[in-house]
Amino acid sequence: MEYAARGGETVLNRPMRLALVFVAALTLNACSREAAPGGTASAEGDGTAHPEIWPEYKYPVPVDPAVEAKIADLLKTMTLEEKIGQLVQADLCCVTPDDVRKYNLGSILVGGNSGPNGNDLSPAPDWLKAADGFYLASVDKSDGGVGIPVIWGTDAVHGHSNIIGATIFPHNIGLGAAHDPALIERIGAATAKEIRVTGQEWTFAPTVTVPQDYRWGRAYEGYSSDPKLVASYVGAMVRGLQGTPDETNLLAHDKVIASTKHFLADGGTKGGVDQGDAQISEEDLRDIHGLPYGPAIQNGVATVMVSFSSWQGKKLTGNKSLITGVLKDRMGFGGFVVSDWNAHGQVEGCTNNSCPQGLLAGLDMYMAPDSWKGVYEDLLKRAKAGEIPMERIDDAVARILRVKFRLGLFEAGKPSDRPLAGDWKVLGSPEHREISREAVRKSLVLLKNQGVLPLKAGARLLVAGDGADDIARASGGWTISWQGTGLTNAMFPGGTSLWAGLKQAAEAGGGSAVLSPDGSFTQKPDAAVVVFGEKPYAEFQGDRATLALDADLTGPYATMKKLKAQGIPVVAVMITGRPLYVNPALNAADAFVVAWLPGTEGGKGLADVLIGDAAGKPRFQFTGLLPAAWPKTPDMADGALYPFGYGLTYATPRAAWKALAEIDESSAGDARVYFTKGVPASSWSLVLGNIDRGEEKRITTVPADAIGGRAHITATDAAVQEGARRIVVSDGGAALAVSSHDPLNLSRETNGDVMVLFTVKVSKAPAKAALALRCDGSGCGSREPVTLPVTNSFVRYGLQLKCFAGKGADMSKVTAPFILETTGPADYALAEVRLGTDAEKVLPCN
Repeated sequence: MEYAARGGETVLNRPMRLALVFVAALTLNACSREAAPGGTASAEGDGTAHPEIWPEYKYPVPVDPAVEAKIADLLKTMTLEEKIGQLVQADLCCVTPDDVRKYNLGSILVGGNSGPNGNDLSPAPDWLKAADGFYLASVDKSDGGVGIPVIWGTDAVHGHSNIIGATIFPHNIGLGAAHDPALIERIGAATAKEIRVTGQEWTFAPTVTVPQDYRWGRAYEGYSSDPKLVASYVGAMVRGLQGTPDETNLLAHDKVIASTKHFLADGGTKGGVDQGDAQISEEDLRDIHGLPYGPAIQNGVATVMVSFSSWQGKKLTGNKSLITGVLKDRMGFGGFVVSDWNAHGQVEGCTNNSCPQGLLAGLDMYMAPDSWKGVYEDLLKRAKAGEIPMERIDDAVARILRVKFRLGLFEAGKPSDRPLAGDWKVLGSPEHREISREAVRKSLVLLKNQGVLPLKAGARLLVAGDGADDIARASGGWTISWQGTGLTNAMFPGGTSLWAGLKQAAEAGGGSAVLSPDGSFTQKPDAAVVVFGEKPYAEFQGDRATLALDADLTGPYATMKKLKAQGIPVVAVMITGRPLYVNPALNAADAFVVAWLPGTEGGKGLADVLIGDAAGKPRFQFTGLLPAAWPKTPDMADGALYPFGYGLTYATPRAAWKALAEIDESSAGDARVYFTKGVPASSWSLVLGNIDRGEEKRITTVPADAIGGRAHITATDAAVQEGARRIVVSDGGAALAVSSHDPLNLSRETNGDVMVLFTVKVSKAPAKAALALRCDGSGCGSREPVTLPVTNSFVRYGLQLKCFAGKGADMSKVTAPFILETTGPADYALAEVRLGTDAEKVLPCN
């Protein structure tokens, strides 16, 4: 299947033609569709689906009578405690092999910031050793139990991305630009092999979301805004990971089980808010977001993960009409359903420790990372009391056992004894890296070329931009760590940064390359490549207020203009997880290439296409096409600059460039930044008062005095001139707060490892200090004692939001996410307050 763009007009010439999706306004909604009989064209409703209007499928995984007999025998033999254990999945952070043995847990997972021995950066052999430990504990029958093997799930979403040394493939949005299902199947197969090396059996992939609003921070996990393109990929990835639907005993081969996610419409939430509400009609729910689940089921996907989000106000994890009525009964899904990270706690009437509603709605396995023991005990108590039907418990256990038998888990032995286990040369193997390199080439999208590309072999190149020599930045979130932050190139052995790939190719062609992040040089280059774009992020952290690049990441614009003013041809290469408004860069550069998030082979794949031969002819063509429309303005109010499916090739006739309108987007930014560059964000205030929160003064101008003259506030430099506020307290207690009259709902962020981050420089440490949070309601809030030593520079501290929640704060009504309380004389400067995960120093909960 191919697309081509000629003369600025997109031409579709593939056998299976995909409808162009013109993404207008912020919703970026797909093509029109008619309401089916019995449905409703309205987005209003109560979150109840009508299964009769959904398509029917036949789950193709063969039913083996011998296996069914074994399942029936096990159900007769298992105690209630053993059955409940199978329904619970715990995270590596919060579970031991002894726990698995004692509670007969059915599964463990490794979260984005977890790792063996508490080390997220554990080497590959430690992962295999840990897999053995949990497996052996699960099959221990010394207590007279049945000893059902545990399965280990991992977020191998673009390669085996938790593991140092693994091949990191381009994120899904880049693969969507490649329009190549066969390539997707090969990536799935390579990923399965690398997972097997370290002993895991289950990946929470592929993500089959259909993003409709690219302000959503997980949009890059989706292949495209077009449901047909996404659907064309799903079966291929499932086959690559699992093999064909009739393949059994997967662990005897080189396969793992897959999990399509997140069911349903996580990419359709209002405003692109993660874990938000999809206020759409059932027809859009079915035809846009439900479409990819057809090929998933037809190819025998083993598990489906239910979304955090809601549809028409009803949380999916508790939506029986969709989980049981549509997915299982109507669509015929025969595997098991797992929830997302503590998502059950967001269902109405539930908590993280208690949610029978999930099981009754059709959930088979609770992903209860740090709440697993509470969930286990609550389910067991309710089952004994007759509140949960044994029929539903047995059905859920049977579904889990059926998948485990399909895996061949009962015969496979411990992970280190299975094929590929410990074969370290498979991790990041040349064959897998070559597949990834091909994927990078095919994903690159050319938006502008005024004759500068391809670059001639033998040319003298200047490579600029702070992201040029940063593999982590080119890999994005869900890479080694949850948000993909805090990483260095040394953590990607065998990987190639964009700079390194360009340098290797330039030198191989008889030319040279110099790395200069700021674009300065001593010898004038023949051309410059300026790498710019987003920094890594994942859920929560990646949600945006607009489709504008963060203002602090637009510095390379000036570099492009400076180089061009000196008569140097400029090629802009953008690292990004989504289409963004970057008109100034499009105007400044002579050529503009979207590299998406290309992974560890980004440098080589980029160089393959950018650098030609000695005659200036291309070695590889640009074939990538936009998987979603590119915005003309930060708010998409004027529609798309480039439509879905657009992309130039080297053969596209050159057209005169018409300068694009440039809009001041400096005020646009991350909605989770509350104070930066010396001023609070819109609707927020910087307030200084007594430690008992009396005599508060709103700081609007500096210098200023507060709390009876005992505190003096001035401006001081941080990242920018006067980018921080210095607070000098002479004696007594003081409380510096960033607050708002409009309560924030931070319950979603509290569910994970999100922290309140604050960047301070301490010149005189207070006698005592505490970090507090205030919420709307009588006595609503909590505080944590902290230690803030004297520092010579600004340090970004972080405290997990769950620390406050654990002390009773209502995280759904937060009015002040940051209050720094000090006792005694103190002198410190505050530069930033925000939510995030990338703290330099993590403060412990007390």
